[in-house]
Amino acid sequence: MKSTNYNEDEVVQGCILKDRHCQKLLYERYYGSMMAVCMRYASDREEARDVLHEGFMKVFKNLERFKQGTNLGAWIRRIMINTSIDHYRKNAKKPSLVEINHAVHEADGHDVVAEMSASEIMKLVQKLSPAYRAVFNLYVVEGYSHKEVGKELGISEGTSKSNLAKARSKLQKMIGTSRRKKKVVPKVEEEKYAG
Repeated sequence: MKSTNYNEDEVVQGCILKDRHCQKLLYERYYGSMMAVCMRYASDREEARDVLHEGFMKVFKNLERFKQGTNLGAWIRRIMINTSIDHYRKNAKKPSLVEINHAVHEADGHDVVAEMSASEIMKLVQKLSPAYRAVFNLYVVEGYSHKEVGKELGISEGTSKSNLAKARSKLQKMIGTSRRKKKVVPKVEEEKYAG
């Protein structure tokens, strides 16, 4: 049978019964959007794929807990975020004994990040350290408070604020570097056509 012959409830029930075809349908249906979630937390595509597969294993194992009539995509997304956080915790270095309680936001009154496209930001976010990347994603992308970020990652609220400030600062430096490179080309072209 084709995937268009199944509705979501039938696919979920098939997955609960360990029907491989239904599992494949569910995986294929949510692969792209959930890979995007995992990519935000991972340092590269391979790591994101590992987290994604681990997340889908949890989805299939826990589908009996899914409440019919609620949003399946949101439920799977929550599992992927939690799996990404678990992956971060497993791979995170031991937290330092010194925590910064008040983050100093290095700002020139201009939020460069707000001017970029989502794909540009995500490429740069992947270059951040795992600690900065996790805080940035949870706070900026997922909308967690610093208190919630701290609880999820096992750090203090102050460390969350500090890591976010440092992540933003690093992103702004990366953006500045890439913009300077882009500005060189137009100046050369202007000079070429000026005469």
